[in-house]
Amino acid sequence: MWPFDRTPAIDPTHGDPRARALVNALTVQDRNTVRACLADVHDPDARAFLISLAADVPGVQDWIPRWIEEEPDSTLPLLIRGCHGVWWAWEARGAARAEYTSKDRFEEFFRRLRIAENCLDEVTARTPEDTTAWAFLTASARGRQVQPDEAAARFDAVLKYAPEHVMAHEQRLQYLCKKWFGSHEEMFSFARAAAGRATPGSLVHNIIPAAHIEYWLSLPSGEDQEHMRNPQVRQELVAATYQSVLNPAFRFVPGWPSRANTFAMALHMSGEYAHAARVFDLIGDHVTEWPWEYRGNAAKQFVSARKDAYAFGR
Repeated sequence: MWPFDRTPAIDPTHGDPRARALVNALTVQDRNTVRACLADVHDPDARAFLISLAADVPGVQDWIPRWIEEEPDSTLPLLIRGCHGVWWAWEARGAARAEYTSKDRFEEFFRRLRIAENCLDEVTARTPEDTTAWAFLTASARGRQVQPDEAAARFDAVLKYAPEHVMAHEQRLQYLCKKWFGSHEEMFSFARAAAGRATPGSLVHNIIPAAHIEYWLSLPSGEDQEHMRNPQVRQELVAATYQSVLNPAFRFVPGWPSRANTFAMALHMSGEYAHAARVFDLIGDHVTEWPWEYRGNAAKQFVSARKDAYAFGR
């Protein structure tokens, strides 16, 4: 067990040298280093993790059109601009619910999403096997309010080349949430079916705790805790954990900490402290913003839950 006595800093790169180099390169507009960081990354989940970080770098939208213009045969700047545009659009919309979001914010949101999808559509037209582009189109399906058949087609396009693409599964789950275009029943049905197909050690199993956290968010105070403490829910969460991050087949792939944190938070809320403690051992100091931010300050919530797990689970 780690002797934690401080609040860890949140590092979106999870200490990955390649990820840090990519973020730094985009910050200073170093195209050659950006290309070098991504050139030999062929694993779909690893590539999605790196591009997600690239998409979150401020200011990319100001200079990347020049890169696209100067290298028209390359899909890389188009991919980065498209993926960045999806997150950039959500930044314009803000975190408030629709009824509290201004008309101007919505107009800017849709403008940015159109830019993003135009780029991503071009990438997929030229390289249909680009799972990162399809995964971000799966994410933007909510914002563009595409019809269910189209949203499903985008997700299926990812599965054609990467059946266990973690980000795509997470974004598909969001589309099927009741707060977007689905229902609690659709969300859980999808999560359980996908987890049932996933191999031992896969991070796809994390959509089980993600679905329960989404349901928890929808419930009034009191009922939310009651749901997480339900014996059947607890059993399902523990089973998913041992199919994923606590399975002997689990491997530390890029992006694993946010999924491990999802398991840790769900297990803590369900009172499964002993299993949560094992996941916290695995996580170390790799705290992530999501999903702890749902409960307040992410790092402080992480530390508090970890103390509980070690106090009551040992």
